[in-house]
Amino acid sequence: MPAEATPGARAARPSPAPAPSRAQGGQGGTPASPSASPLTERQEARRRRILHASAQLAGRGGFDAVQMREVAESSQVALGTLYRYFPSKVHLLVATMQDQLERMHGTLRKKPPAGDSAAERVTETLMRAFRALQREPHLADAMVRALTFADRSVSPEVDQVSRQTTAIILDAMGLDGDPTPEQLSAVRVIEHTWHSALITWLSGRASIAQVRIDIETVCRLIDLTTEPDRGPGA
Repeated sequence: MPAEATPGARAARPSPAPAPSRAQGGQGGTPASPSASPLTERQEARRRRILHASAQLAGRGGFDAVQMREVAESSQVALGTLYRYFPSKVHLLVATMQDQLERMHGTLRKKPPAGDSAAERVTETLMRAFRALQREPHLADAMVRALTFADRSVSPEVDQVSRQTTAIILDAMGLDGDPTPEQLSAVRVIEHTWHSALITWLSGRASIAQVRIDIETVCRLIDLTTEPDRGPGA
């Protein structure tokens, strides 16, 4: 995965808390944090070690290789402390996906897409993100499986993944102002298609060429939402 995450994500508090209600993802164009107490510098460093250990273990052996005891040992935290941050392996791996997407976002911002249209820019961005996941298939498979297994208790973490994906797409679109409801609807469809394409590729049911065709096709929705206003009575 690309190195160097954008600092400031606070997706988990060090002790369990009631899950916040499901938010409308990405309407402001940036990922929102759940209603959780800000972490101290020490707690944030501990959390980053945990996420790093999770990604390392998943990258070597996939979903089954991520065992909470091994994560605790690798990140040098007590097992009980790990469970206070992440109540289960699914919580941990979904949070790992959000962290990896945040890292990708930082990398993509350093080298924005160069397409002439919003659809071309989003296609390029999502294919670059896809290729980053392609380089670490075990990690990608572990994170996607966790998303598939996630139940309602993991909703805050799943929402973070959705918001981060939405933010990546909106940045690539290069809008001058806030997105319209129609544009947000198109973004949601694009996000669903991208995740579905990732799943079908990981399962061996789609080639990279097929993934690109699907992404290019769905991204054309963006241009349909940015057509000039035809005026009253059109």
